[in-house]
Amino acid sequence: MNWPGALAEQVLVRASSLHRLPGAIDDRSGALVEPGGNGWRAASAAQAGPGTRILVCGPGTIGLLTTAFATAMGAEVDIWGLARDREELAASFGAAGYWTAGYPPPGTYDAVIDCTDDHRMPAAALALAEPAGRLVYIGIAGVPSPIDSRDLVLGDMTAVGILGASAGIGPAIEHYADGRVDPSRIAEVTVGLEDAAEALAGQISTGAGTKIHIDPCG
Repeated sequence: MNWPGALAEQVLVRASSLHRLPGAIDDRSGALVEPGGNGWRAASAAQAGPGTRILVCGPGTIGLLTTAFATAMGAEVDIWGLARDREELAASFGAAGYWTAGYPPPGTYDAVIDCTDDHRMPAAALALAEPAGRLVYIGIAGVPSPIDSRDLVLGDMTAVGILGASAGIGPAIEHYADGRVDPSRIAEVTVGLEDAAEALAGQISTGAGTKIHIDPCG
C-alpha cells in the first residue's frame, strides 16, 4: 500500500487503532505515547507498587519512561547505566539511585527490568533479582542473550517478555494527561521536516534528552 508514512501531516489509519489524546497532552508528549506504552507494560509486568524495589537496566527512552511509570505506581527505582552522563536526567524521571558499569548495584531487587540491547544484560539482570523475584525483558540484543535456566528454576523466578506497546497505550495516555508521568524531557529538541534527515542520521544533538521531536508542521 503506497500510503504516506509517519512523518506525513496526515496518515491513513483504521479508526479502531486510534486513541483520542486529551487537550492536556501536547504534540511532543503525544509522540511519546508509544514508548510510554512499553514503559507502562514493563513497570506493570514488574508488579511495581509501594514497597517494591526495582532496578531498571538502561537509561534510554524506554528505561527512563519505565522508571517514571514504576515510580508513579509507588515503587522505589534505581537505574543501571554505562556511565553517569544521564544521572541527572534519570533523577528527573524518579530514579532514587543510579549505578554504572564501574560501580554496579551492590544488592538485589524485587524485580529487574532489562531495557538494553546488551546481550550480557539478561544474565546480569537475573543475578540481581531476589529469589522469587521478577525479571522483565523488553530490550533486544542483536545477538543471542543466553541465561542459565537453572538459575530461573532454583530461584523460583518469574520472567516476562514484553513486545509492543499496544496494551499500554491507554494507560500511558492517562498517566500523561493527569501529570503522573511527564515525558517531555525525553525530547527537549524539536526540528521541522527540513532538518529531519539530519536528525535521523544522528547529526543533531538531542540535548539533555534521548530523542529529537520532528514536527511535520514546524
